[in-house]
Amino acid sequence: MKLPNGYGQVYKLKGKRRRPWIVRVTTDWEVDTEKGIYKPILSTIGYFEKRDVALQALADYNQNPYDIDASKITFSELYEKWSKEHFEKISDSRIRGTRSAYSKCILLHNMKFKDIKAAHLEGVLNNCTVGQATKQHIKSLFNQLYKYAMKNDIAKKDYSALINPIGKYDREKKIEIFTEEEIQKLWNNLHIENVDIILIGIYSGWRPSELTDLDPNNISLENGTMLGGIKTDSGIDRIVPIHNKIISLIQNRLNTAHATLFGINYEQYRYSYKKIMKALDIQHNPHETRHTFISRAKEARVDEYCLKLIVGHAIADLTERVYTHRQIEQLKDEINKIQ
Repeated sequence: MKLPNGYGQVYKLKGKRRRPWIVRVTTDWEVDTEKGIYKPILSTIGYFEKRDVALQALADYNQNPYDIDASKITFSELYEKWSKEHFEKISDSRIRGTRSAYSKCILLHNMKFKDIKAAHLEGVLNNCTVGQATKQHIKSLFNQLYKYAMKNDIAKKDYSALINPIGKYDREKKIEIFTEEEIQKLWNNLHIENVDIILIGIYSGWRPSELTDLDPNNISLENGTMLGGIKTDSGIDRIVPIHNKIISLIQNRLNTAHATLFGINYEQYRYSYKKIMKALDIQHNPHETRHTFISRAKEARVDEYCLKLIVGHAIADLTERVYTHRQIEQLKDEINKIQ
């Protein structure tokens, strides 16, 4: 039977083909200035093995028309569209984390986004030889891409919500702080590349991702301060005094600084950190430099509110948070109580 006018076309292509049946629909019109008539602009929905399958695809389209170009968008193309908007609203460290997560999804890069199913997403996570933290970043990327795709009618179903949940961090694992002997071992081995970064973390309380984000332009040896921080409202753009014991380490780094103080990103730091721990026969994860600082600060009876300002913790006391202005010199005095 002849299809209704404006319904679309289904016909068989010449030659030997695996999917010879093509489905096309009119998506716009253009003017033929020579003949003075309107001509349809046709777009292809797809190619099919059998005529009845092609007719069903055309019927589905007419029942629920969609943007054909959007339906052809790949995982990578969607990521590029989404990231242009998203990256304007987040920090450089989070951008690096997102890009790292995207790089682990190479199996999906060239797939049409509409063809991706829950099994494909789970396959990426199951076959990815990374830690739980990175898998959490990948799952978060999936969630955000599907939210963007649903909003823009690129996907009809959120498959990211259907995949098995990623295991949580083991919160029961005991945190081990650096001992005096281990800290001295670090000082004795400053010739090993990036040992100084670990010491700076122990004496300042920065998160590892904050350490690698430090901008040399925000460090003042004259004032004895560093400006940086991410993650929370209390942690962003906070001032951390430079402890007396690490002034020389900061000075050496400033002499060779690049866009960031250390010239390496978080992933490179983690890799270097593991090598150092193995070389010195020490067992600590990168976040335990921050825990060590906080623990030693409490042992040294550093003022509670000064400590919260330094490490970027929220202050619950409304009076202290709003009305008390802690001077830089007071923060310096407090941090140097740590010996």
